[in-house]
Amino acid sequence: MTVRVYVPGDMAAVAVGADQVAGAITSAAGAAGIDITLVRNGSRGLFTLETLVEVETPRGRIGYGPVDAVDVPGLVAAGLFEGGAHPLRLGRPETIPFLARQTRLTFARAGLTDPLSLADYRAHGGLKGLEAALALSPAEVAARVKASGLRGRGGAGFPTGIKWETVLAAPGPQKYIVCNADEGDSGTFADRLLMEADPFLLVEGMAIAAHAVGASYGYVYIRSEYPFAIAKMTAAIDLARADGWLGRGFDLEVRVGAGAYVCGEETALLESLEGRRGQVRAKPPLPAHQGLFGRPTVINNVLSLAAVPFILSEGADAYQEFGFGRSRGTLPIQLAGDVVHGGVFETPFGLSLGELVDDIAGGCASGRAVRAVQVGGPLGAYFPRALFDTPFDYEAFTARGGLIGHGGVVVFNDTVDLASQARFAMEFCAAESCGKCTPCRIGSTRGVEVIDRIVAGQAREANIAVLEDLCETMKLGSLCALGGFTPYPVMSALDHFPEDFGGADVRRAAE
Repeated sequence: MTVRVYVPGDMAAVAVGADQVAGAITSAAGAAGIDITLVRNGSRGLFTLETLVEVETPRGRIGYGPVDAVDVPGLVAAGLFEGGAHPLRLGRPETIPFLARQTRLTFARAGLTDPLSLADYRAHGGLKGLEAALALSPAEVAARVKASGLRGRGGAGFPTGIKWETVLAAPGPQKYIVCNADEGDSGTFADRLLMEADPFLLVEGMAIAAHAVGASYGYVYIRSEYPFAIAKMTAAIDLARADGWLGRGFDLEVRVGAGAYVCGEETALLESLEGRRGQVRAKPPLPAHQGLFGRPTVINNVLSLAAVPFILSEGADAYQEFGFGRSRGTLPIQLAGDVVHGGVFETPFGLSLGELVDDIAGGCASGRAVRAVQVGGPLGAYFPRALFDTPFDYEAFTARGGLIGHGGVVVFNDTVDLASQARFAMEFCAAESCGKCTPCRIGSTRGVEVIDRIVAGQAREANIAVLEDLCETMKLGSLCALGGFTPYPVMSALDHFPEDFGGADVRRAAE
């Protein structure tokens, strides 16, 4: 009898030795005369257990982890291929608390299937959404997505259905679907994980979007730092085309970015796709009216498009059942930094920040106290423990001076210097600015200088007033979110951690 063994082949697992583990298992099985089928699945998203090895048994899949190559001989001797007892045995992966507590709509197949097996994809519900969409008119598909309450998962939270309806109504013989997979925020990795674990889902979501708006071609714009995702998406597109559900009326291709953070902004991304330097465009016109090559264009990020097949297959109401307030459905939250349990945790909106940090992430792996949490990437606000009751919801975070962004949560322990973090935000903006607008290009450089003067104790009150005025100018005057959101980490650090800038009374003295 052939035993099916799963060893993740995604970038995170490979980084900690998954290839060596796979090689060791293959060699050990051969030496023992055991016939195995080795599947390089995607990660389930709990990175602290990588490399997570799973063996298919009559009792279900049994997991072992974290496994290093040196552990393999002992595991085989203990009966790995029968699911035998061993200190690294975890039992059925779906019973691990971190995984069991999730509501997986977007990541339902991640870790379960061979990412490039269409048979696996269909066996686990794949293509049902596209089939349902093709039975409806384009307007009906867009209306269903609108009714679901799905909002853009890239950060802005704009209703996806409204964007699709706008492109559908826009005149023109040629329309495009563009997937923004330029995942450049610190502490974010859900896009990468999905493309490496379940690439057909993104292809299906883009095909549904194309039908909804009348687009004939699409692009997946992936950052160059994601070679595994690039390879998986390219292969998945080729397989879908060969299978016939891609290439007939709608086709797409992968384009690789050149490492510019600003190309995560949709208009800079379009400039890059058109072969020019990634530089922000002034709006209007909106990309929905004049986007790629001047044509009406849908631009959605990976998680937005990957949510669509569920909505079409199960219905808008089923998606609406999950969530909180105006934030409907689920969000794959990425937990990183000084945490016990790091990885992707998909859950309906509404869970509090404190529950995520203390309960699900398990607090600091270092054993130190949590001091600050940054949500929303390098341009997200720093929240102190006093704000840990904030529910994960677009409006709730906005009301407290923060933003959800792409759902990245980075935890800092009590050794963090928030003045240094604020300086880093300005420094980052200066390095990554496309240079088109003055508030971002010049303001960020001046911001670094002003923070340095504050920390050095030079005219603190006057320089704090300058910093506040500068942040207000950047927020209101920048062309895109790079300059417009840089004030969030700066002002939140100053508001909630004034002692790091030279004393707890530093803001009061300035006022």
